[in-house]
Amino acid sequence: MRMRYKLSGLLSLVVTLVLVACPVAVKAADPLPSWKDNGTKDAIMEFVAKVTREGGKDYLPPEQRIATFDNDGTLWAEKPIYFQLVYAVDKVREMAPEHPEWKDQEPFASILKGDPQKALEGGKPALMKLMAATHTGMTGEEFRSSVSEWLETARHPKTKKRYTEMVYQPMLELLRHLRANGFKTYIVSGGGIDFLRAFSEETYGIPPEQVVGSTLKAGYELRDGTPVLVKQAEVALIDDKEGKPVGIYQYIGRRPVFAAGNSDGDLQMLEYTTAGAGPSFGLLLHHTDSGREWAYDRHSAVGRLDKALKQAPEKGWTVVDMQDDWRVVFPFEK
Repeated sequence: MRMRYKLSGLLSLVVTLVLVACPVAVKAADPLPSWKDNGTKDAIMEFVAKVTREGGKDYLPPEQRIATFDNDGTLWAEKPIYFQLVYAVDKVREMAPEHPEWKDQEPFASILKGDPQKALEGGKPALMKLMAATHTGMTGEEFRSSVSEWLETARHPKTKKRYTEMVYQPMLELLRHLRANGFKTYIVSGGGIDFLRAFSEETYGIPPEQVVGSTLKAGYELRDGTPVLVKQAEVALIDDKEGKPVGIYQYIGRRPVFAAGNSDGDLQMLEYTTAGAGPSFGLLLHHTDSGREWAYDRHSAVGRLDKALKQAPEKGWTVVDMQDDWRVVFPFEK
């Protein structure tokens, strides 16, 4: 009997020590610490919780948990001009000694005179000339290496940070939270697919096979007996506006249940996503923070946001106000 009392007393002592050391249950870490605690964050958390709650009426099996994200202006910044265009401009300057004729040809002449904005006034034809000169004629591996080297050395004109540091910390957290809950995350961008694939995995945790972007045709060749795929100056897909649902259909093969964008170029992707049967979530990032980033929407030449913003209330899309909803914008602010 005395032995039983001794064991009971020892057990009580152990329990007491545990309670003293851990007076309250450990609170789960916040998966979205850079998001302010308000209705926007709550909407995201509630959607993820309801579609992953087994037995619930809105439960989605993992194979249906497809999330698509625009890149420019949604995952990383896009001002003063799209970063891929900065790469192309830098390549023109680098290649200019081999092309003396460029000094009299647009869009190259304006770029070499230090006025890339004027070079782009030529619209789509000027852009296609620029892309053909700087993105084709090389193998996929050569292009990837070129982009990777550029990302290591190029700096944003405003922040002086590498372009891969100009990513949005709250969106990185959202990507991780979705993946932690069984979602497969994709980039669906108007940017070039090969450009994006050069950094998507290291920067966003999104592997190259989960990137959908504007695509140039490729050709198979043997170079010195080695089979290679060479980028050609012919467009296979413009992954913007109506092209985004087409790209999703062709590359992914499933309708997303979560889509995030920031401009009218993402309108059709959000429409396509939220028109599906069952639960879905449309997220529209509104750039409202002129202090930490930029404030722009309807009148911007880059990332114009007008029609999508007007339709958001009736479509039930969640509009993220960068200034009001984010504690932190870029990782280097932490």
